[in-house]
Order: sequence, then structure tokens, then C-alpha cells
Amino acid sequence: MRPVLIAVLSLCVCPFLVILPCEGAPAPSTKSLQIYFIDVEGGQATLVVTPSGQSLLIDTGWPGYEGRDADRILAAAHQAGITQLDYVLITHYHRDHVGGVPQLVDGIKVGTFVDHGPNLEDSEVTRVDYAAYEKAIAGHAHVVVKPGWGLPMKGIEVRVLTAAGDHITKPLPGVGEANSYCASEPAAAGDDTENARSVGVLITFGHFRFLDLGDLTKKKELELACPNNLLGTVDLFLVTHHGMDLSNTKSLVWALHPRVAILDNGARKGSSPAAWQIVHDSPGLEDLWQLHYAAESDKDHNVADKLIANVKENCEGKFIKVTVEADGTFTVANGRTGFEKTYSKK
Repeated sequence: MRPVLIAVLSLCVCPFLVILPCEGAPAPSTKSLQIYFIDVEGGQATLVVTPSGQSLLIDTGWPGYEGRDADRILAAAHQAGITQLDYVLITHYHRDHVGGVPQLVDGIKVGTFVDHGPNLEDSEVTRVDYAAYEKAIAGHAHVVVKPGWGLPMKGIEVRVLTAAGDHITKPLPGVGEANSYCASEPAAAGDDTENARSVGVLITFGHFRFLDLGDLTKKKELELACPNNLLGTVDLFLVTHHGMDLSNTKSLVWALHPRVAILDNGARKGSSPAAWQIVHDSPGLEDLWQLHYAAESDKDHNVADKLIANVKENCEGKFIKVTVEADGTFTVANGRTGFEKTYSKK
């Protein structure tokens, strides 16, 4: 699949390090970056729309449910003012991330599909879902990415950090300090599922940094965080693996120092109290927002209602929207209530 990537990346003539903007490229537009965290009931579907109007959808939610998740993605796309998806990135081949692809392609034009390559999990359900994905994307452009690669999107930088079980081995520019949280971190077990093969990306717009590691599990998280923090700090963090305690090591989360975290949990999926507490207590965290009230948790491990997009189990699937300005100021809005909060640039 590499020739396809070269063809796509030929839009930028800088040598090799394609994730960086070309020398002399115009500065980002004064328009905002939009990020929609779409409620797909405990799966993932995150829509990123650049200031120039390009679009990236990360994951597609579940199959079935009469096209519920595809419909919610299309509703967000409509609100964002886009009529096609330039890129659809699949972090891994579990049903709550890749399952919505067949219904999605029936409803909207997709330019290029991006993934980590063939399924690497030995389970029947994942083989079935991967086969359905392969069938659905036939005829579309398709790119297999590796750590360190990126997507040529105008005005933002999309850098691949992890893919197919591999990860970047050198710190990102300007970071790489020893991580003091590693000394007390318990060892993590290996994981042979697709979770550990997740494509993780860092999206940068000016000085604003947004991290999405898919469902990456603890051992792979620690490879990014210990003994040195390869990623640095972020402004916005999509809590890994829907807030499950198979992920979200303190050594990584606390080293990231996220200002705001978004939890894409379902009413009865994700948001384990242990992982929730690690994120909630992260140094410098200003707010934690949730897509759902966690019905199987307790009141002490749910945030205030104004920071939750869906408080009832049988809901309309409201999203959380983040709008980022060119100076790094960003606003998070609750699609259910309209409540919003702005976080000043730093």
C-alpha cells in the first residue's frame, strides 16, 4: 500500500518528514478547527474538520441498530458543513470502532481509508468485522500508516504515534524528559488483541495539541511514557479505551498533563472508577467531560451533569464539540444543553 501513500503525500514536496508543513506554506487560516466527539454508545467516532474545510473521521462506531451510528456521524458532518469525508482513519478492528464502515459508505462519500494494515487478532468476531471492512472499502483509496508518518491536511498536523503494535522511538520535537511517575508504575501485562495495535495520533493546530490513542492498552502506553515521556503535554486528551482500566496508566496520563479530557464512554461501557480517578486527578486538569453518565459507576465517579452530553441511558446521542481558535484558545460545548466553557491559550 506504500505507493498510495506516496501519491497522496506528493502534495507536499518537503523531504521525507511528511508530517511537517512544507517550507513556505501559508500560515493556518484564522478560521477555527472543529472536533466533534460523536456519541456511538461506547464506541468511537471523532470528526475533525480543519479551518480549510478538510475532514478526518477517526473510527465509525458500531454496525446495525438501523444505521444509528452512521446517522449520527452524518448529522455531525452536516452541522460542520461538510458533504464528504476526506479521510476515515480506523484505529483498530474491534466492532465498536470499525463496525459502522459499511453503513457509513452508503451515506457519504469517503476519499481515503487509513489503517494499520491487516487484522492481527486471532478471534472469529474480529476476523468477521475485518472482512466486512475490507469489502466495504473496496474501490476506495487506502493507506497503511506507520509510526512517524502523517496525513497531508492543510492547516493542521496529523502525526501517527502508534500502529500495528509499533510506536515512535524518539521523542517528539522539544520533549523527551525523564518521567518521574514511572518509578511507582506497576508492570503491565502484554496484550495480543487489536487494542494494542491501535493507530494513535497527535493532532496539532498552532500550539494546540490533541491526543487520541484509540484503545491502546497499558504496556504499549508505558512504551510511550517510560522511562522518558516521548509525547510531552497536551491540551485535549481523548481518554484512552473509553476510560477502561485496561488502559490509562498514571505514568502516561499524568505525564501528559492534559488541560481537558473527553471520555467517550457509553452508559454501561467504559468509565471504570479506577481509570476515571487517574484522569480526574491528573495534575493541571481543568475539566473532564463525558459523553454519557456512567450508569454502572457511582456519583463520585461521574462529573457534573453540565459536563455530560447524555445523562439518560436511552438518549438522543448528543455530541460534545470542541472549537479551537488559531491562537490556541478552545471552547468545549455540550450538545445536549448548549452549555460551553472556553479555555484560554497558554
